[in-house]
Amino acid sequence: MLKLLSILWNSFKMSLQELHNNRLRSSLSLIGIAFGIFCIIGVLATVDSLKQKVQTDIKALGSNTIYVDKWQYSGGPDYPWWKFVNRPIPKYSEVKFIKDKSSLAEFAAYTNSTNANLLFGNFQMNNISVNAISEDFNKIQNVDILTGRYLTDNEFLRGNPVVVIGYENAMQLFGNPARAVGKVVSFDGHHASIVGVIAKQGQSFVGSPFDYDHCIIVSYRYFASLYDVNSSNFNPAILVKAKDKVASTALVDELEGIMRQVRKLSPAQDDNFALNDINALSENTSGIFATLNIGGAVIALLSLVVGAFGVANIMFVTVRERTSQIGLKKAIGAKKRTILTEFLLESAFLCIIGGFVGLAFVWILATLLSFVLPFAISIAPSIIAVALVICVVLGVLSGIIPAFIAARMNPVEAIRSK
Repeated sequence: MLKLLSILWNSFKMSLQELHNNRLRSSLSLIGIAFGIFCIIGVLATVDSLKQKVQTDIKALGSNTIYVDKWQYSGGPDYPWWKFVNRPIPKYSEVKFIKDKSSLAEFAAYTNSTNANLLFGNFQMNNISVNAISEDFNKIQNVDILTGRYLTDNEFLRGNPVVVIGYENAMQLFGNPARAVGKVVSFDGHHASIVGVIAKQGQSFVGSPFDYDHCIIVSYRYFASLYDVNSSNFNPAILVKAKDKVASTALVDELEGIMRQVRKLSPAQDDNFALNDINALSENTSGIFATLNIGGAVIALLSLVVGAFGVANIMFVTVRERTSQIGLKKAIGAKKRTILTEFLLESAFLCIIGGFVGLAFVWILATLLSFVLPFAISIAPSIIAVALVICVVLGVLSGIIPAFIAARMNPVEAIRSK
């Protein structure tokens, strides 16, 4: 163990000495390594952070949840919208039918929305989303309240004119969310009291039934008393959450039978509804991010290959400069594997140093971009470990030929060399 530690320490010192004695040559050679690691870590960290953001946004739609809608949520250039546009919209009465018939659903909720101008005193905000929800909605999607409270069961039941307002709306109308509670606002000529302010949510990449920061939330019964909810201008949806340990695929199968029953479809008729599985959406995004990682790795590989040739060149020159030292070591008893190990470790250390330089640049860039992008870029420990493994492997591959040359030298001829 002591001998191994001694070899490691000597190799590390030799690497630093090489960098010190040949600054320009070593620096130019390590640029390729640093840039390659910068590309790999940069791509992996950005894609991983974006993936975490998207997965969090998807979970916000409701874990293990099925959206019953007339629209299929899977998009793309060949999206057959003409097949869905004439389907009937989900109805509020269908929520009760699902609750009564389903043995796998834990909660079911109804949502609907429209846009309206929101007024308070002389201030007006245009095209604010007015979102109607039923009682179980916050048991499927978590609505965090910053100040005030959420809608009560009696307010849902009676359809009272009360609202919960989004954070950005409260900031623009009142300057401080705490001042919003108790104020009376109006939309489309209807007055309602603010009972709570939703905590700031931030931008979502996958969309949501609601933009919580720029909306007001009302009970569905209050909403239905103000608007013609059966109009085709609305796009409501039913959210159904599966019970614990119930697979979303099993719930989809059950819901298909229930929805066909409630809509009285014959066996020969196609479904006139869509069942959108949030878990399936999450799995699809994982595949997309895996493809992005592969593309970034291929780009970075080109730079790493260039850097590897640079490190190999350094090691060839180093072996030539230390030929007499190698001969002396072998003359006093150093074995081939010891010489081989020393040069391989030195090559690996050179790559690791270049890797740390690349990692430092990634950290600086990630810190700066986190202030600009709508999500924070973080470098996971697993990504750093991958980078170090790449550096070690690359260093060993770059130095293996020069190390073999050094290990196989004849000590007498090596000592005589100049």
